[in-house]
Amino acid sequence: MKMASSCSSKDHKGPDPCPICLEPVKEEAYLDRCFHSFCYPCIVRWSSVVTKKHSQPQSSIACPLCKTENFSIVHGFNGEYFLQHYVSQGHRTNSLSSAHDFRLQWYNSDARVPSNASDIHLYWKRRRYLRRNIWLESWLRREIQALTQDEDVEVIVHHLHGAIETFFRRQEQEGMKDTMPEAIRKAFRGLLSDAASAFLLGRTERFVDEVEMFLVRGLNIDAYDAICMQSVAGTSTSAE
Repeated sequence: MKMASSCSSKDHKGPDPCPICLEPVKEEAYLDRCFHSFCYPCIVRWSSVVTKKHSQPQSSIACPLCKTENFSIVHGFNGEYFLQHYVSQGHRTNSLSSAHDFRLQWYNSDARVPSNASDIHLYWKRRRYLRRNIWLESWLRREIQALTQDEDVEVIVHHLHGAIETFFRRQEQEGMKDTMPEAIRKAFRGLLSDAASAFLLGRTERFVDEVEMFLVRGLNIDAYDAICMQSVAGTSTSAE
C-alpha cells in the first residue's frame, strides 16, 4: 500500500496532513478511541488491508500512529450528528438497500409527509395508538439502519420499540381517558426523544416526527414509502 504522495510532510503548509496519504485531509474521520484523524477513504482502506491479513474476522484495528486498538471510524459529522464505520463491517455482507438510501436522503431533506393538525390530534384523542401497529418494529429497524448506515441495530431497535410499546401499554392499563391528548402526545414524544437521542443525536427530532407520522398514518411500510416518494416528486415539480 502506497503511504505517501509526491509531496512530503515537511513541504506541507497549513493544517496537519493525513498521516496516510500525506495530503490535506479530505472527508475528515477519527478513530473512536485515540481520536487520531485521517481522510475517511484512507483510513477505511487501511482498515481493510490490515483486517484482511488475519484469517479470522477482526472487530478492531490498531491506529497507524499510536497502535491503540479502535473499534470504529467516526465520520460525516457536522456538529450535530455523525456516522460510524465499524471495523467488523468489512466482514459482513452489506444488505442495505435502495430503500435505505432513499430514507437517508429523506432525513437529509426538507420533505415531509403531507398531514394536517386534525389527523394528529384525532390519533391521540381517539386513542388510536392502542391499536398495535404490526409493522412498527420492522419499520424502526429499516429507519435506524438508514440513519446509522449500520446493519447491526438490534439493540437500538429493541430499546426504542420496547419504550414505545411500554408507553402505549401503560396508557391502556391506566385508562387515562381524562388526560388531554396534547399531554399524552407530549409525553410520548419526550420519551421517544430521550430514548433515541443517544443514538441519533441531531437527527432525533426529525426521527420522532417520522415515528409519529408513521403511527398516525397507520399504513404498512410500502404504502408509507409510496406517500414519501409522492411528496418528494411533488416537491421537485414545484421547485421547477
